[in-house]
Amino acid sequence: MRISFHPLFVLVMLASVFTGHFIELAALFSIVFVHELGHVAAARMFGIPVISVQLLPFGGVAVMEDTGRLSAAREMAIALAGPLQNVLLIGISWLLHAVGIWGGPFYAYFVECNLLIALFNLLPILPLDGGKICQTLCGTVLPFHPTLVWSIRISLFFSALVVLFSATPLLLGSGPLHFNLLLVGVFLLYSNYVDYRNIPYRFVRFLVNREGAFTRHLMNGSLAQPIIADRSKPLDQLLRLFRREKYHFVYIMNPQGRIVAVVPEQRVISSYLRGDPGA
Repeated sequence: MRISFHPLFVLVMLASVFTGHFIELAALFSIVFVHELGHVAAARMFGIPVISVQLLPFGGVAVMEDTGRLSAAREMAIALAGPLQNVLLIGISWLLHAVGIWGGPFYAYFVECNLLIALFNLLPILPLDGGKICQTLCGTVLPFHPTLVWSIRISLFFSALVVLFSATPLLLGSGPLHFNLLLVGVFLLYSNYVDYRNIPYRFVRFLVNREGAFTRHLMNGSLAQPIIADRSKPLDQLLRLFRREKYHFVYIMNPQGRIVAVVPEQRVISSYLRGDPGA
């Protein structure tokens, strides 16, 4: 597993040396690193390859290979594994404090950082853990394409709220704006805007990776989910009904309402990727 550092992260750490906050910042990013290791451990437990852990100026991210093998429950478990590490660190800190080994301002700072990181990561904003949980929950009730659309729309909404909250003291005249929070909010807002524009590409990648779905569902003995459509229904609209954790057979109806063909999803996807308007 590769560990990488964003160039701005290096600059922030160097700046902390000259401003006298290196210990605090080093502790903060150590907490972030342990948080990401929680995701890594959970992903590897489920057999998901982890490409790298990236440390950014405002946090970190564990980059995993999208194998399409994860169930909703496992996705949520991986997402919750990060905040769980913060809860464990808080518990260990409280225990050390209770027996008189650790105390003082740095103890309070350490506990507060873990609490803030855990709570902030649970906001329903992608790529935060809460955003991934929100996307997974959407995927349990919606097909894959609407899941992408609505999870990113929710992320955009809450990112805008973070930006607004950071500027609230300035708008109310009660103090300066929260500059660090503003930067994080703007970054999340921009990254989700970019993701929203890239939904068509992510959807095509989802279709390309569907090849293994048939084998997986066949081995598990799961039932296929039928989709009923008439001949005039465009392929792209038909494919937007596909669910991530289901395998589909498409039942084609004629104008009289009779089933005239049953088509496996591979044929529909293949026709769409070839640009063939017919299934």
